[in-house]
Amino acid sequence: MKNTFIAFLTTVLFFNSASALFAHIPQARTVSNKVETNNPKISAKPIPGAEQTSKYLSYLKGKRIGIVANLTSTIGDKLSVDSLLAMGVKIVKIFGPEHGFRGDASRGIKVDDSVDPQTGIKIISLYGKTEKPTKEHLADVDLMIFDMQDVGARFYTKIRTLHYVMEACAENNKELLILDRPNPNGFYVDGPILEAHLKSGIGTHRIPITHGMTLGEFAQMLNGEGWLANKVKCKLRIIKVANYTHDTPYELPVKPSPNLNTQQSVLLYPSLCLFEGTIISQGRGTYMPFTVLGAPALKGIYEFSFRPTSIKGMSETPLHQDMECYGLDLRNYDTTIFRKTRRLNLKWLIDLYNAYPDKERFFDFTQSKEIGNFDKLAGTENLRKQIIAGKTEEDIRQSWEPGLSEFKAMQRKYLLYP
Repeated sequence: MKNTFIAFLTTVLFFNSASALFAHIPQARTVSNKVETNNPKISAKPIPGAEQTSKYLSYLKGKRIGIVANLTSTIGDKLSVDSLLAMGVKIVKIFGPEHGFRGDASRGIKVDDSVDPQTGIKIISLYGKTEKPTKEHLADVDLMIFDMQDVGARFYTKIRTLHYVMEACAENNKELLILDRPNPNGFYVDGPILEAHLKSGIGTHRIPITHGMTLGEFAQMLNGEGWLANKVKCKLRIIKVANYTHDTPYELPVKPSPNLNTQQSVLLYPSLCLFEGTIISQGRGTYMPFTVLGAPALKGIYEFSFRPTSIKGMSETPLHQDMECYGLDLRNYDTTIFRKTRRLNLKWLIDLYNAYPDKERFFDFTQSKEIGNFDKLAGTENLRKQIIAGKTEEDIRQSWEPGLSEFKAMQRKYLLYP
């Protein structure tokens, strides 16, 4: 019996060792229309494009690389820039978005050009004097890389940065390599379509609040729909996410921005960001932003409270600073409801408006000049008017048609994942 058990144990250990060995053998790859395929699957977990270096590293060798990156641009536990440099890639320029390359600038704060102290590489800010790389910026670049994490909401500025980078590449005959990443809110498309007269820095495209696309897919839509200036087309090469569908749950390994510091905040963000156009605090100035809602005037109506303070690198001058705010604690809210309903939550907005004592000030108040008003965030004037008029959530949703259904039909043409 003892010998039989030892033989069985030896067999198990052999197969486990063999499995571990084979798991490290590079997978076969093909290229179709400059989009890398991902079969066979090599893991149950999604693998971002940046992590699949065998699919693009040889393509970078010998080229002068410009990269659009921030703190979410990682390969393993290191920034992509640091990892690629260690692999012998010649990065000549870094382009940083809102919050800066290392992610230490607060929301809405303009960022200057600089030199990265860790690598000595010039950083061009795309959230300062210019939003779009210039001809001079790209003169010594052979290939541009775009590698950043998006969260799938219209008012998150990464899709605006992508738009301008694609335009610049097209106008200067540069190819753009997109290292695609999962969209944590990619399982649903919802919200009113942005109206043209409300186009702004927090809403550039005629899309709903949640667009349900990865940045690779969104880039294909920008090209395909002729949304770039003068309908130019950017030459794209996309490294797809492996083992990913739009229904695949994905927890971000790195916070995408200072005030989206938990997975809970990332999933609540599409619904709660609308409150930035109201007198209700979303928890900026606390270490739990986008998971709480409140205002001083709601004292006696809600028991839960929090006090915003100035926090460097997150919110230096938050709404209701140093005042006790009363409202909703959503830190333990079951966010799987979004996946089940595939809808934004409008109830919180309607309920807090109805509960607020001075309704005339709910949407009309003076706040930091960097914050867009409610209509720009919503993409329409109708939502504000409907809430004031006492419309039901279903009435409001019906007004988003047929635009929402038309967008869903259009964006399916550009999806890379089921």
